[in-house]
Amino acid sequence: MKKLVSALAVVALLFTACGNSQQEGAATETKNEQAAQGEQNNTDKKDGSKVVIGVSPAPHAAIAEFVKGKLAEEGIELEIKEFDDYVQPNISLDEGELDLNFFQHKPYLDEFNQTRGTKIVSLGGVHLEPMGIYSKNYKSLDEVKDGDKVVIPNDATNGARALVLLEGQGLIKLKEGVGINATEEDIAENPKNLEFTAVEAASIPRVYDDAAIAVINSNYAIEAGLSPKDDTLAIESTQDNPYANIIAVKEGEENNETYKKVYEAFTSKETKDFIESTYKGEIVPVQ
Repeated sequence: MKKLVSALAVVALLFTACGNSQQEGAATETKNEQAAQGEQNNTDKKDGSKVVIGVSPAPHAAIAEFVKGKLAEEGIELEIKEFDDYVQPNISLDEGELDLNFFQHKPYLDEFNQTRGTKIVSLGGVHLEPMGIYSKNYKSLDEVKDGDKVVIPNDATNGARALVLLEGQGLIKLKEGVGINATEEDIAENPKNLEFTAVEAASIPRVYDDAAIAVINSNYAIEAGLSPKDDTLAIESTQDNPYANIIAVKEGEENNETYKKVYEAFTSKETKDFIESTYKGEIVPVQ
Protein backbone atom coordinates (compact mmCIF):
# COMPACT_ATOMS: atom_id res chain seq x y z
CA MET A 1 0.00 0.00 0.00
CA LYS A 2 2.80 2.40 0.92
CA LYS A 3 4.52 1.57 -2.39
CA LEU A 4 1.28 2.36 -4.28
CA VAL A 5 0.95 5.71 -2.53
CA SER A 6 4.57 6.50 -3.24
CA ALA A 7 4.15 5.60 -6.90
CA LEU A 8 1.05 7.78 -7.19
CA ALA A 9 2.91 10.65 -5.54
CA VAL A 10 5.73 10.34 -8.05
CA VAL A 11 3.25 10.35 -10.95
CA ALA A 12 1.52 13.44 -9.49
CA LEU A 13 4.83 15.22 -9.18
CA LEU A 14 5.66 14.36 -12.77
CA PHE A 15 2.32 15.76 -13.99
CA THR A 16 2.78 18.87 -11.88
CA ALA A 17 6.29 19.39 -13.22
CA CYS A 18 5.07 18.91 -16.78
CA GLY A 19 2.16 21.31 -16.16
CA ASN A 20 4.46 23.91 -14.66
CA SER A 21 6.92 23.45 -17.51
CA GLN A 22 4.14 23.90 -20.08
CA GLN A 23 2.81 26.98 -18.26
CA GLU A 24 6.28 28.46 -17.98
CA GLY A 25 6.88 27.71 -21.64
CA ALA A 26 3.59 29.34 -22.61
CA ALA A 27 4.34 32.34 -20.41
CA THR A 28 7.80 32.65 -21.91
CA GLU A 29 6.34 32.39 -25.40
CA THR A 30 3.74 35.08 -24.58
CA LYS A 31 6.43 37.37 -23.16
CA ASN A 32 8.55 36.82 -26.23
CA GLU A 33 5.59 37.65 -28.48
CA GLN A 34 4.85 40.79 -26.44
CA ALA A 35 8.48 41.82 -26.56
CA ALA A 36 8.60 41.25 -30.30
CA GLN A 37 5.40 43.27 -30.75
CA GLY A 38 6.83 46.03 -28.56
CA GLU A 39 10.01 46.07 -30.58
CA GLN A 40 7.94 46.19 -33.77
CA ASN A 41 5.89 49.11 -32.41
CA ASN A 42 9.06 50.93 -31.45
CA THR A 43 10.49 50.26 -34.88
CA ASP A 44 7.32 51.57 -36.53
CA LYS A 45 7.46 54.70 -34.40
CA LYS A 46 11.17 55.12 -35.04
CA ASP A 47 10.69 54.63 -38.77
CA GLY A 48 7.90 57.17 -38.62
CA SER A 49 5.56 55.22 -40.89
CA LYS A 50 2.67 57.04 -39.19
CA VAL A 51 2.72 60.74 -38.32
CA VAL A 52 -0.11 62.46 -36.42
CA ILE A 53 -0.57 66.13 -37.23
CA GLY A 54 -2.96 68.63 -35.63
CA VAL A 55 -4.45 71.29 -37.90
CA SER A 56 -7.00 74.09 -38.04
CA PRO A 57 -10.05 73.24 -40.19
CA ALA A 58 -9.38 75.74 -42.99
CA PRO A 59 -7.22 75.96 -44.99
CA HIS A 60 -4.82 73.73 -43.08
CA ALA A 61 -6.95 70.58 -43.19
CA ALA A 62 -7.40 70.80 -46.97
CA ILE A 63 -3.68 71.34 -47.51
CA ALA A 64 -2.87 68.43 -45.19
CA GLU A 65 -5.32 66.16 -47.04
CA PHE A 66 -3.56 67.00 -50.31
CA VAL A 67 -0.16 66.28 -48.79
CA LYS A 68 -1.45 63.05 -47.24
CA GLY A 69 -1.78 61.42 -50.65
CA LYS A 70 1.74 62.44 -51.63
CA LEU A 71 3.22 61.09 -48.40
CA ALA A 72 1.39 57.78 -48.82
CA GLU A 73 3.44 57.22 -51.98
CA GLU A 74 6.55 57.44 -49.77
CA GLY A 75 5.16 54.95 -47.25
CA ILE A 76 4.27 57.60 -44.65
CA GLU A 77 0.74 57.59 -43.22
CA LEU A 78 -0.39 61.09 -42.22
CA GLU A 79 -3.18 61.06 -39.63
CA ILE A 80 -4.94 64.44 -39.48
CA LYS A 81 -6.66 65.75 -36.35
CA GLU A 82 -8.64 68.99 -36.53
CA PHE A 83 -8.79 71.60 -33.74
CA ASP A 84 -11.08 74.62 -33.51
CA ASP A 85 -8.86 76.73 -31.27
CA TYR A 86 -5.30 78.06 -31.05
CA VAL A 87 -4.39 76.49 -27.69
CA GLN A 88 -5.08 72.76 -27.68
CA PRO A 89 -2.95 71.90 -30.75
CA ASN A 90 0.17 73.12 -28.93
CA ILE A 91 -0.81 71.46 -25.64
CA SER A 92 -1.40 68.17 -27.46
CA LEU A 93 1.92 68.45 -29.26
CA ASP A 94 3.82 69.25 -26.07
CA GLU A 95 2.19 66.29 -24.29
CA GLY A 96 3.06 63.87 -27.10
CA GLU A 97 -0.47 63.29 -28.43
CA LEU A 98 0.61 64.82 -31.75
CA ASP A 99 3.84 64.49 -33.70
CA LEU A 100 3.42 67.81 -35.54
CA ASN A 101 0.97 70.67 -35.79
CA PHE A 102 0.07 73.12 -38.53
CA PHE A 103 -2.07 76.11 -37.58
CA GLN A 104 0.06 78.96 -36.22
CA HIS A 105 2.70 81.52 -37.12
CA LYS A 106 6.09 81.92 -35.45
CA PRO A 107 5.28 85.05 -33.35
CA TYR A 108 2.30 83.21 -31.85
CA LEU A 109 4.42 80.12 -31.11
CA ASP A 110 7.13 82.20 -29.45
CA GLU A 111 4.60 83.92 -27.20
CA PHE A 112 2.92 80.57 -26.41
CA ASN A 113 6.22 78.96 -25.40
CA GLN A 114 7.07 81.90 -23.20
CA THR A 115 3.74 82.07 -21.37
CA ARG A 116 2.93 78.34 -21.22
CA GLY A 117 6.42 76.91 -20.67
CA THR A 118 6.12 74.59 -23.67
CA LYS A 119 9.11 73.60 -25.80
CA ILE A 120 7.97 73.63 -29.39
CA VAL A 121 9.99 74.69 -32.42
CA SER A 122 9.32 75.48 -36.07
CA LEU A 123 10.36 73.29 -38.97
CA GLY A 124 9.61 76.21 -41.32
CA GLY A 125 6.85 78.17 -43.02
CA VAL A 126 4.27 76.79 -45.44
CA HIS A 127 1.91 79.61 -46.37
CA LEU A 128 0.80 83.11 -45.43
CA GLU A 129 -2.76 84.08 -44.52
CA PRO A 130 -3.04 87.88 -44.81
CA MET A 131 -5.20 89.24 -41.99
CA GLY A 132 -8.09 91.45 -43.11
CA ILE A 133 -10.56 94.07 -41.88
CA TYR A 134 -14.20 93.12 -42.47
CA SER A 135 -17.54 94.86 -41.97
CA LYS A 136 -21.22 94.01 -42.39
CA ASN A 137 -22.14 97.67 -42.07
CA TYR A 138 -19.61 99.59 -44.15
CA LYS A 139 -18.25 99.32 -47.67
CA SER A 140 -15.20 101.49 -46.95
CA LEU A 141 -13.06 102.44 -43.98
CA ASP A 142 -13.87 106.05 -44.83
CA GLU A 143 -17.33 105.39 -43.35
CA VAL A 144 -15.97 104.60 -39.87
CA LYS A 145 -17.51 107.03 -37.37
CA ASP A 146 -16.55 108.49 -34.03
CA GLY A 147 -17.05 105.98 -31.22
CA ASP A 148 -17.47 102.96 -33.52
CA LYS A 149 -16.86 99.48 -32.13
CA VAL A 150 -13.91 97.47 -33.39
CA VAL A 151 -13.42 93.74 -32.76
CA ILE A 152 -9.89 92.29 -32.69
CA PRO A 153 -8.45 88.87 -31.65
CA ASN A 154 -7.84 88.48 -27.91
CA ASP A 155 -4.53 86.58 -28.11
CA ALA A 156 -1.42 88.70 -27.74
CA THR A 157 0.21 88.17 -31.13
CA ASN A 158 -2.89 88.36 -33.33
CA GLY A 159 -4.21 91.27 -31.29
CA ALA A 160 -0.96 93.14 -31.97
CA ARG A 161 -1.12 92.15 -35.61
CA ALA A 162 -4.64 93.62 -35.84
CA LEU A 163 -3.54 96.90 -34.23
CA VAL A 164 -0.62 97.23 -36.67
CA LEU A 165 -3.03 96.69 -39.58
CA LEU A 166 -5.42 99.33 -38.21
CA GLU A 167 -2.52 101.75 -37.79
CA GLY A 168 -1.53 101.14 -41.38
CA GLN A 169 -5.00 102.29 -42.43
CA GLY A 170 -4.68 105.51 -40.43
CA LEU A 171 -7.38 104.63 -37.88
CA ILE A 172 -5.02 104.71 -34.89
CA LYS A 173 -1.41 105.48 -34.10
CA LEU A 174 0.73 103.24 -31.91
CA LYS A 175 3.64 104.17 -29.68
CA GLU A 176 6.85 104.21 -31.63
CA GLY A 177 8.68 100.90 -31.87
CA VAL A 178 6.04 98.60 -30.33
CA GLY A 179 5.44 96.75 -33.61
CA ILE A 180 4.26 93.15 -33.28
CA ASN A 181 4.24 93.44 -29.48
CA ALA A 182 1.57 96.17 -29.46
CA THR A 183 -1.36 96.10 -27.04
CA GLU A 184 -4.37 98.40 -26.67
CA GLU A 185 -2.38 100.28 -24.03
CA ASP A 186 0.12 101.18 -26.76
CA ILE A 187 -2.44 103.17 -28.73
CA ALA A 188 -0.98 106.68 -28.68
CA GLU A 189 -3.62 108.32 -30.85
CA ASN A 190 -7.26 107.31 -31.42
CA PRO A 191 -8.79 110.23 -33.33
CA LYS A 192 -12.16 108.55 -33.85
CA ASN A 193 -12.36 107.32 -30.24
CA LEU A 194 -12.81 103.77 -31.46
CA GLU A 195 -14.02 101.29 -28.86
CA PHE A 196 -12.05 98.04 -28.93
CA THR A 197 -13.38 94.62 -27.96
CA ALA A 198 -11.01 91.64 -27.87
CA VAL A 199 -12.64 88.29 -28.75
CA GLU A 200 -11.29 84.77 -29.28
CA ALA A 201 -10.10 84.72 -32.90
CA ALA A 202 -12.23 81.72 -33.88
CA SER A 203 -15.41 83.43 -32.66
CA ILE A 204 -15.05 86.77 -34.43
CA PRO A 205 -16.81 85.77 -37.70
CA ARG A 206 -19.86 84.78 -35.61
CA VAL A 207 -20.06 87.82 -33.33
CA TYR A 208 -19.01 90.88 -35.30
CA ASP A 209 -22.44 91.79 -36.73
CA ASP A 210 -22.97 94.63 -34.28
CA ALA A 211 -19.44 96.03 -34.62
CA ALA A 212 -18.48 98.64 -37.19
CA ILE A 213 -15.41 96.67 -38.29
CA ALA A 214 -13.59 93.51 -37.26
CA VAL A 215 -10.10 92.19 -37.88
CA ILE A 216 -10.26 88.48 -38.71
CA ASN A 217 -7.62 85.82 -39.30
CA SER A 218 -7.98 84.49 -42.83
CA ASN A 219 -8.34 80.85 -41.82
CA TYR A 220 -11.42 81.67 -39.73
CA ALA A 221 -12.73 84.05 -42.41
CA ILE A 222 -12.51 81.33 -45.07
CA GLU A 223 -14.14 78.81 -42.74
CA ALA A 224 -17.04 81.27 -42.28
CA GLY A 225 -17.46 81.73 -46.02
CA LEU A 226 -15.74 85.11 -46.22
CA SER A 227 -13.22 85.92 -48.93
CA PRO A 228 -10.00 87.62 -47.79
CA LYS A 229 -9.60 88.79 -51.36
CA ASP A 230 -13.11 90.10 -52.07
CA ASP A 231 -14.77 90.85 -48.71
CA THR A 232 -12.09 92.86 -46.90
CA LEU A 233 -11.99 96.62 -46.55
CA ALA A 234 -8.20 96.35 -46.08
CA ILE A 235 -5.73 93.48 -45.93
CA GLU A 236 -2.14 92.92 -44.86
CA SER A 237 0.67 93.09 -47.37
CA THR A 238 2.40 89.80 -48.07
CA GLN A 239 5.77 91.51 -48.42
CA ASP A 240 8.16 91.04 -45.49
CA ASN A 241 5.30 89.56 -43.49
CA PRO A 242 6.50 87.61 -40.40
CA TYR A 243 3.24 85.67 -39.99
CA ALA A 244 3.77 82.65 -42.26
CA ASN A 245 1.99 79.58 -40.94
CA ILE A 246 4.47 76.92 -39.87
CA ILE A 247 4.86 73.21 -39.26
CA ALA A 248 5.76 72.85 -35.57
CA VAL A 249 7.39 69.98 -33.70
CA LYS A 250 8.41 69.28 -30.12
CA GLU A 251 11.93 70.49 -29.32
CA GLY A 252 14.47 67.72 -29.90
CA GLU A 253 12.49 66.18 -32.77
CA GLU A 254 13.38 68.77 -35.40
CA ASN A 255 16.01 66.48 -36.97
CA ASN A 256 13.65 63.51 -37.29
CA GLU A 257 14.06 62.42 -40.92
CA THR A 258 10.41 61.45 -41.33
CA TYR A 259 9.21 64.82 -40.03
CA LYS A 260 11.60 66.50 -42.45
CA LYS A 261 10.00 64.53 -45.29
CA VAL A 262 6.57 65.69 -44.13
CA TYR A 263 7.70 69.31 -44.15
CA GLU A 264 9.25 68.87 -47.60
CA ALA A 265 5.91 67.55 -48.86
CA PHE A 266 4.09 70.59 -47.43
CA THR A 267 6.49 72.94 -49.22
CA SER A 268 6.84 71.02 -52.49
CA LYS A 269 6.05 72.63 -55.84
CA GLU A 270 2.96 70.41 -56.12
CA THR A 271 1.62 71.69 -52.79
CA LYS A 272 2.39 75.31 -53.69
CA ASP A 273 0.52 74.85 -56.97
CA PHE A 274 -2.41 73.34 -55.06
CA ILE A 275 -2.53 76.31 -52.67
CA GLU A 276 -2.35 78.85 -55.50
CA SER A 277 -4.99 77.14 -57.65
CA THR A 278 -7.34 76.47 -54.74
CA TYR A 279 -7.19 79.80 -52.89
CA LYS A 280 -6.34 82.11 -55.80
CA GLY A 281 -4.27 84.62 -53.85
CA GLU A 282 -6.24 84.51 -50.59
CA ILE A 283 -3.66 82.11 -49.18
CA VAL A 284 -0.09 82.61 -50.40
CA PRO A 285 2.52 79.81 -50.32
CA VAL A 286 5.90 80.68 -48.84
CA GLN A 287 8.44 80.96 -51.61
